[in-house]
Amino acid sequence: MPVLAEVQHPLAGATSNSTPTSTSTPTSTSTRAMPDTLRLQVRAIRLLAERIHAFELHSPDSEALPPAAAGAHVDVHLPGGLVRPYSLAGNPRDRTHWTLGVLRETAGRGGSRAMHEQLRVGDVITVSAPRNAFALAPAAPHSLLLAGGIGITPLKAMAHELAAQGADFDLHYSARTPRHAAFVEELRRIVPPGRLHLHFDQGQPGRGLDIAALLSGPGLAAAGTHVYYCGPAGFMQACASASRHWAPAQVHCEHFTAPAPRPAALPEGSFEVLLSRQGLRLQVPPEQTIVRAIELAGLRVPTSCLSGLCGACKTGYLEGAVDHQDYILSDEEKQHCLTVCVSRCRSPLLVLDL
Repeated sequence: MPVLAEVQHPLAGATSNSTPTSTSTPTSTSTRAMPDTLRLQVRAIRLLAERIHAFELHSPDSEALPPAAAGAHVDVHLPGGLVRPYSLAGNPRDRTHWTLGVLRETAGRGGSRAMHEQLRVGDVITVSAPRNAFALAPAAPHSLLLAGGIGITPLKAMAHELAAQGADFDLHYSARTPRHAAFVEELRRIVPPGRLHLHFDQGQPGRGLDIAALLSGPGLAAAGTHVYYCGPAGFMQACASASRHWAPAQVHCEHFTAPAPRPAALPEGSFEVLLSRQGLRLQVPPEQTIVRAIELAGLRVPTSCLSGLCGACKTGYLEGAVDHQDYILSDEEKQHCLTVCVSRCRSPLLVLDL
């Protein structure tokens, strides 16, 4: 989508499912470029760790930012038309600014490189309203936060919130070396004594946190503990494997990249999509995504990750046998929502609430 666009996409806001339900947009127009986005100023850029910078975003007019619960992320619109989601790493109760922690990925798709190389203090950029598919469970008796590398960003926000609540929690943070660990000094101030556990594996996973041992015993799960984890692919796989015996409702995670490469070809079979509010029918062939079919019809829906990870394109549907291929929707949400970037349809017709 165009960077810093000042106009609303034709379908933006057409369904209540395209707007985060847990956040609100500021009433002042001075920080709004279009509905559900803000124009924010980069007030500070700090080196946190090896290849990790913190970006501090403020309203240019020093207005309060929208509420953003722990675990939320925003889409950052970057030069060249890139749109990338980044977790909010600051204190959710501090609405003076938002903090992003960004690792420069040498083999990434260009978003982190643009953040590190092109953004400067004083720049004003377009940022989406917060979305949250990684929220804290209310009133959990104990929370276990597991972070790997840059996966610390959403979990740091959770640590802020849990500490403010006086809740019982532990945070385990795994990194290659102390030089690769971000926000450590701040975490030491936030997390209660004895509850912050740092693990450095020197690039050899076997020397770091034993995730299987930590999560294998029945005691934590049986006591109602909720576990939250975020990090690189290997870390995510280890956490998922170690928590298989836990009740699904007690396990929460957020992926930065899709857990496994998606097949080069989309599933066989075409289907028809009806945009109910537009009265428009579209054919979606096997080699095409729903969102691309909508774009080819001259319409747009908000997108960011294009991998079923961020929820930017979450859309309501009214009819159809949806083949959900995302990594964020709950079972309840899948009854009425889908992500149009990766979902397919097993029935001949899919009716979208657009």
